[in-house]
Amino acid sequence: MNNRMKRISNNIYQISLGWVNVFVIEDNGLTLIDTGPKGSAGKIFSAIENGGKSPYDIKRIILTHAHPDHAGSAEEIKRMLRVPVMAHREDAKIMRYGIACRKEICLTPGLKNWLIYELAIKRSGINIEPVSIDEQLNDHDLLPLLGGIRIIHTPGHTRGHISLLAENEEVLIAGDLLSNTTGLGLCIIYENMAEGISSILKVTDLDFDKMVFGHGRPILKDAGSIMRQTFDNYDYALV
Repeated sequence: MNNRMKRISNNIYQISLGWVNVFVIEDNGLTLIDTGPKGSAGKIFSAIENGGKSPYDIKRIILTHAHPDHAGSAEEIKRMLRVPVMAHREDAKIMRYGIACRKEICLTPGLKNWLIYELAIKRSGINIEPVSIDEQLNDHDLLPLLGGIRIIHTPGHTRGHISLLAENEEVLIAGDLLSNTTGLGLCIIYENMAEGISSILKVTDLDFDKMVFGHGRPILKDAGSIMRQTFDNYDYALV
């Protein structure tokens, strides 16, 4: 089956690479949000072409964080297209050396999380092809796309994790702030669990209708309300 782009809003699309999603913003060319694991360029380009667009219209790459399932193809695509890569300065510090994962790991409790960590995440490695970050992003930066995309620094999963709020299209690109694989909840691993929860609570104060994730299904209506309801009632004693 041909890989295709799923329309999230007027100008935001999701590409599923199996267990991880990347995103495309259409405005002033294309912006690629995350790049999937190593070797994903062909799948991403094919999905863009199947959506009637050209991958050579990609003008910039934004990385939500350094992990190999999100930044693994960044240098490959950067080299192919000669486009700049943007990320938060904290994760930029390690990606330039090809480091994707810091040693600090907190595993979210639960048998399912433990199994996925042991069988998949732990074996995926901690390195990526070194990639230099051309523009370092900071909390509250406003990118001139879609009338303004707000950078939200949401540390916890990694020190430099960011989420992106497309204010005019009311879409939050959450990265691995949390996941929606078997319901809305925490990701499997965090560098700092307390910071991760603080970042989730920070985002509940924002206004958005749709929400997309690095892992799991999008929420296409009332996402802000669903998130507030979920985490207002969340049992933090479990973590």
